[in-house]
Amino acid sequence: MDLIIRRAALQGREGLHDVGIRGDRIAAIAPQIPDRAPREIDATGDLVTPALIETHIHLDAALTVGQPRHNRTGSLFEGIEIWGERVKSLTHEDVKRRATTALKWMLANGVTYVRTHVDVCDPSLTALQALLEVREEVADVITLQIVAFPQQGIYSFPNGEQLMTRALEMGADVVGGIPHYEWTREYGERDVRTALRLAAEYDRQADLHCDETDDDQSRFLELLAAETIRLGLQGRVTASHTTAMHSYNNAYAYRLIRWVRHAGVHFITNPLDNAVLQGRFDSYPIRRGFTRVKELLANGINVCIGHDSIMDPWYPLGVGDPLQACFVMVHYGQMSGRDELATMLDLVTTRAAACFGAEDYGLEVGKRADLVVFDAPTAVDAVRTLAARRVVISRGRVVAETRPARSTVHWNGKDEEIRFLI
Repeated sequence: MDLIIRRAALQGREGLHDVGIRGDRIAAIAPQIPDRAPREIDATGDLVTPALIETHIHLDAALTVGQPRHNRTGSLFEGIEIWGERVKSLTHEDVKRRATTALKWMLANGVTYVRTHVDVCDPSLTALQALLEVREEVADVITLQIVAFPQQGIYSFPNGEQLMTRALEMGADVVGGIPHYEWTREYGERDVRTALRLAAEYDRQADLHCDETDDDQSRFLELLAAETIRLGLQGRVTASHTTAMHSYNNAYAYRLIRWVRHAGVHFITNPLDNAVLQGRFDSYPIRRGFTRVKELLANGINVCIGHDSIMDPWYPLGVGDPLQACFVMVHYGQMSGRDELATMLDLVTTRAAACFGAEDYGLEVGKRADLVVFDAPTAVDAVRTLAARRVVISRGRVVAETRPARSTVHWNGKDEEIRFLI
């Protein structure tokens, strides 16, 4: 063995286990592995899971908060306006530098798979070219998928369809779209049809920003499902955000959920951004503006959680930690039931892997050794405490380590270390 994790708590297994790694593969999982390794990590009963997966981020915009100005209203639409101004000053090195920094942040947080959207409403495709280079440069540590994302709309932006095609021919992995942001309903429908046609023609996955609005008449999701079925793309299409579903009447939502289940559409909810962007036109009560995560999961539909933004015109906060997004989802999605809490981590691991298409993923013998050692004994405690990622392993190598913070209470003349566990 090249590396052994000792005394690890594993989801779905009783007691503590050792995990043995040889090369870039998980070679053994047992209550006790008799072999020795050049490096051994004592998990001390803490949780070990497959690496985290970030299914929705915008690396081209990451770390641009305040450039060229701050978002004074905090709204989605002002954010898009500001980004339209910032795009004019993008350079190749600027995008690479910020994207690489953001990826390092995510790696420190246990993420080794990332799907990033990149704005292709730019005739020079500067950001795309930069991120294609980054994808190759980080390939031995992070698997990076690139979505060709038409921020201004495929048909509302001049030559948008041609730019999408160029992006795919240059090497973008996934086809994006944004039907609800197109100027007309007809443009929006063409946006959906074109995105899925391109996915079929180029044999790619599709991941569309879909119905990210509080408008209950924004209903492009039903067309997305129909086109998915018509083109035989079941399991390869993702609907991101879908916040309008929060505002649909229940009768329509019930029918829609059955329809998208039939189509095999994946969903990505982005609680950090949508918690602050939605409900901006409401007085009181103000809508949460999240998609119907509980109902989707209850109906057997795959849902995962994305971070969306890191310090950009839409969201001025964030450190690239999927657990922060999980934590917010628990609150805004009212997913505090014990079973719901216990499965929350799945939305950034195993469920996210299904959406990502990460086939060589999981904590099983023979799978690629991409693992995280948490500073917490259970999945619930990991989310509750936003537990540090003590050790991050990618391709069988330790690529990040964090020294967990420890608090000491001086109580009745004694010193006691506090871990916030019971």
